[in-house]
Amino acid sequence: MQSLLEGAGLFVYPLGLLSLLTIAIIVERLIALRKSVIIPDELVNAFITGDVLQRKIDTGTVGGRIVEFYKDNQPDEEGIKAFARLQINNMERGLFILDIVIAAAPLLGLLGTVIGLVNVFAGFSAETGLPDPSQFIEGVALALSTTVLGLSVAIPAVIGNAWLMRRVESLASKLNVGVERLIDISKKRDA
Repeated sequence: MQSLLEGAGLFVYPLGLLSLLTIAIIVERLIALRKSVIIPDELVNAFITGDVLQRKIDTGTVGGRIVEFYKDNQPDEEGIKAFARLQINNMERGLFILDIVIAAAPLLGLLGTVIGLVNVFAGFSAETGLPDPSQFIEGVALALSTTVLGLSVAIPAVIGNAWLMRRVESLASKLNVGVERLIDISKKRDA
């Protein structure tokens, strides 16, 4: 591992930064996207039974904020849907950075590969046609190390991003069902 990091040269710093960003965002989103923070079971049950407006709802949850917004403002159908979309958009906070890591890490690895190969070919002697051994070894080490590190950063970012996006979609669908239930309650009240 030490030789891999040494072989990557200066590329180890931006790739290390991307790796830290990936870890930080995945951990933060795993904590933020817990079911108990978004739409707890008691809120789901309140939506199912239709007595969501009579119950005391925790406004610290995303679903609770939607219900509270509904109670306080009595919005029309589009208003409550817009507020729910805003809350769902907040659930996706930071995930765009994972998209950047997914694109940038392999490209940094590829850049290191190209620079390493340029160093290899620049070390060939015009007189003998043979490479300078130390420059050859350093160039190949840079090429291979940056490729491995770039992919090592991008692969967990792809997995984490896919899992988190699926989690957001799953929770958003539950919130959307709750919003539709609020709209139905509103229509029955107005009728």
